[in-house]
Amino acid sequence: MKVTRFGIASISLLLILGLWSCGSKKEKNENSDEFKQAEESLKDEIEDVVYNIPSPSEIPYMLQASGAEFNQSLLSDRKKAEQYLTRNDKAALNLGVYASDIGYLVSYDKTQEAINYMNSAKKLADNLGVLGTFDAELLKRFESNISVKDSLANMVNQAIHQTEKYLKNDNRNKPAALMLTGSFIEGLYISTGLIKSYPKNILKDDDRNLILTPLIRVVIQQRESVDELVKMLSTVEQSEPITSLLVDLNSLQSSYKAMNIEEQIKNNRSDLILSDKNLAALTATIEKLRKSITD
Repeated sequence: MKVTRFGIASISLLLILGLWSCGSKKEKNENSDEFKQAEESLKDEIEDVVYNIPSPSEIPYMLQASGAEFNQSLLSDRKKAEQYLTRNDKAALNLGVYASDIGYLVSYDKTQEAINYMNSAKKLADNLGVLGTFDAELLKRFESNISVKDSLANMVNQAIHQTEKYLKNDNRNKPAALMLTGSFIEGLYISTGLIKSYPKNILKDDDRNLILTPLIRVVIQQRESVDELVKMLSTVEQSEPITSLLVDLNSLQSSYKAMNIEEQIKNNRSDLILSDKNLAALTATIEKLRKSITD
């Protein structure tokens, strides 16, 4: 199992104190080498997740393309940004959440509100000491491209990628991992929230299932991304909020495995998926994860 800079720093401190008492310079150098290897290993793990999980605008675009209507109530409250500033882990997680919210707003042409969320994201980025990502220049470019959806989405994705890269290169792997986690969980929360909140008494069951099947596909497609996220967080220092996130993500993995989704969709039995207790369990787990992040 790989260890982050944060976890190995504590171990190294104890080792170094012991080594000083023994006067072993050679072993101290070996520990330093292990420190560097573990740090580089986690950087590689984060790179894998960046490559394998959706960007902040990808899931919202998939939802918009499926024909799903916009649901304002699924967004996180941007006014809560101030309360996240006292803890770096909360700031990192919710910077990711806001990035996906911005992607969702942009996908549905809610550009002015997206700008408001950009300002909230900037507060969190500044709090993390990430300069030049969500800055005045980006906001200016965002406003000047307000009618070009693809350009706006690319700006959001680029800002998050630059933030992740900055944190990682500054040896702050834990905040980088938390930011990626917050962004991904928010995308899943919006997806499952749309399925859960879709009216049950307007259309016939067959018509309702036909509409919801594309949304279910969006959720299905994130199964491997959940596995990647668990793999990454398992290499981070095992303290809160990492440990709680991993417990819920492991439950999410179990719900995915129990659903047999691909076979049911192949047989045009989305009705079975919608009534599947595992979909309800998956949705409940995502709601719990998201609540733990945004509260």
